[in-house]
Amino acid sequence: MGREKSDGQRLSIIIPVLNEERSLARILSAFESWERTTSEIIVVDGGSTDRTLDIAGDYPCTVISAAKGRASQMNAGANYATGEILLFLHADTTLPAAAAQLIEEALHREVGDSKGFKRADWGWFDVRLDGDGFAFRVIEWFMTVRARLTRVCTGDQALFVRRDLFEAVGRFPELPLMEDVALSKTLRRAARARPIVKRVTTSSRRWQRQGVVRTVLLMWELRMRYFLGESPQALHKRYYPERRAVE
Repeated sequence: MGREKSDGQRLSIIIPVLNEERSLARILSAFESWERTTSEIIVVDGGSTDRTLDIAGDYPCTVISAAKGRASQMNAGANYATGEILLFLHADTTLPAAAAQLIEEALHREVGDSKGFKRADWGWFDVRLDGDGFAFRVIEWFMTVRARLTRVCTGDQALFVRRDLFEAVGRFPELPLMEDVALSKTLRRAARARPIVKRVTTSSRRWQRQGVVRTVLLMWELRMRYFLGESPQALHKRYYPERRAVE
C-alpha cells in the first residue's frame, strides 16, 4: 500500500539503486537546494552490498527496499510515492537545474497532432553523456533524435509521468530489460508527450568500459531483437553475460 497523498506534494523522484556507491552521492547532493515542501526523493534499494545505503542515509531522502530488478524497484517507489507527478531517475543520471519547474511547464503545455491540441501527460529530457570526445556527442545526438521521432525514451532520459496515467497503463511491466521502452510504447498510445530540451547528464561508463563501437552495436542489436519479438529475458542474458556466468 502506498502512503496517503500529501496536499502539498507535487513531484516524486524515484531512484532505483543496486550497488551505486560510486555515483549516488553526486546524484543526491544535487537535490540539496531543492524545495522539499513540493518534492520528495525516494531511493529504492534492490539489495545493495556496498555502501549505497550508508550514502543515501546522509541525504534528505527516503530509502525503501524492493525485490531486485529495475522495473520492480521503480514500481515499488511509485507505490510509496505521494506526488502527483512521478520522475524515474537512474542513479548515474543528473537532472538539470530547475528540473521541477521545467517538468511543470512541460505538463501544462498543450501538444498538437492530427486530432488537435491536448495537455501533455508525460515526457522525458534530452540527454548528454559525461564522456569527452566526439563519439559521445554523436551518440547523445542520436539518442535525443531517436526519442523525439519515435516517442520512445530510455531510462537514461529521466522519464516523468502523471501518476494517474502511470497507474492507468499498468505501471512498468515486470521485465528484466527494456521496461522503459515497453512503458514508453504504452504511454505514447495513451497520451501526449512533451520532451524537454534542457538535458540530463548521464554516465558514459558502459561505453568507456566496453568500447564505444561495441556498445553501440550491442544496443542496436538488442533493440532490433526486442522489436522483432525476442523475450526480454533472453535479451537480459545477452546484455549481462557476466551475471549468467556467475549464476
